[in-house]
Amino acid sequence: MFISRKTELFVLVAGDLISMVLALWFTLAVRYGGPVGEGLLITHALAFAPVFFLWIIGYYIFNLYGKLTVARERTLPRTILQAQVWNSVVAALVFYFIPRFGVTPKTNLFIDLALSFIFILTWRILIVPRLLRRKPEHLLVVGDGPETEELVSELRDNHRYDYTLHRVLAVSNSADVRRVMGSYPISAIIFRQHSVTEQRALAELGLDRLFNVRLLDKDRLYENLFDRVPLSQVNEQWYFEYGSLEVHGGYALLKRTTDIVVALMLGLLSLVVYPFVWLAIKIDDGGRVFIVQERIGLAGVVFGALKLRTMSSNDNGEWGNPGKDARVTRVGRILRASRIDELPQLWNVLVGDLSLVGPRPDIIALGKRLADDIPYYSVRTMVQPGLSGWAQINQDLPPRSTEETRERLTYDFYYLKHRSFWLDVKILLRTVKTLLSRSGL
Repeated sequence: MFISRKTELFVLVAGDLISMVLALWFTLAVRYGGPVGEGLLITHALAFAPVFFLWIIGYYIFNLYGKLTVARERTLPRTILQAQVWNSVVAALVFYFIPRFGVTPKTNLFIDLALSFIFILTWRILIVPRLLRRKPEHLLVVGDGPETEELVSELRDNHRYDYTLHRVLAVSNSADVRRVMGSYPISAIIFRQHSVTEQRALAELGLDRLFNVRLLDKDRLYENLFDRVPLSQVNEQWYFEYGSLEVHGGYALLKRTTDIVVALMLGLLSLVVYPFVWLAIKIDDGGRVFIVQERIGLAGVVFGALKLRTMSSNDNGEWGNPGKDARVTRVGRILRASRIDELPQLWNVLVGDLSLVGPRPDIIALGKRLADDIPYYSVRTMVQPGLSGWAQINQDLPPRSTEETRERLTYDFYYLKHRSFWLDVKILLRTVKTLLSRSGL
């Protein structure tokens, strides 16, 4: 029914590499006006091999190997273009600092970037949806609710799927389930496996009616498609299973070591920035350079987050339009846009208040209000807060309402459930794109 994630990734990476090689071959043909000789091709292939490897990493940073959802499909051309701009800088740096290949392909690189953009865009938009398209099937979706509707929309509108969806909204009505099963060749039933009501409705059909039907858990399918944990799944049982403070000792040690090493390196590099920031703030309004914000940390413990001051007065965590907030100073707008205002929090990472990766910590007043409005909201504090997180790299903008915060929480719970060193590495890599696009954080 669904292609495995490993197969999907292999197809995408292989197709991208083939597109890059084809673009290089056509570049040489155009540049030198004729058939491409073996020696010329080998020389350039050796020179471009490390560049292609770094380009694949660049595509990963820009989430071109993320889940192929409808939302990502709509922004695919823009994302590929952004990745190519990043890759052009990477390639220029490689050929500048590693000239030993005997190739300085200024014109070739320009042509290759343009052709590879065209080839990869064609591959991703015209070929991938057809290559990964699933065979036609009839699926029965049991139950309703906003998360079910989101799941149904994705399965219905995504070009990779060719599913005819049938709905039974009243989960206790086994007669409707029996009618749909008798009228259509249902190959799979999507329902909540933890729902006793939905289990009973299916059991009343008779187990023999379900022998040739795949039974898919709705919550797990939602999580696999969107990389989020549906809030309807979170209850006391979920908390006892995933909300523990205890983590694997090896992971905790590796995570803390990485935090210290990276924060120390970035902190030392960032020292050159502070004199210029100090001078700019003093010229702008003459106020303080640093501020300390009280935020909610691990297990609800309050800590002081160190930041460069960007406002003339405290917002107390209230939502608003940051682009139109009169309290944000002229220098503050630049510091926020460039994320420089967050650099002092590397000190919080060094002393253990923050990690490089984890849910972003709330200001106290906002965090308390959200905990009152959203059930199980405080569960997110069961992991160390971070400078960047799963929500920050997946949401285009920081939440500005309770509803947007609910969506952020689905990402936070996903991180809490699946946290690992490799997920942290993935988040750190994709944070590069978030920083460049000025989104998420």
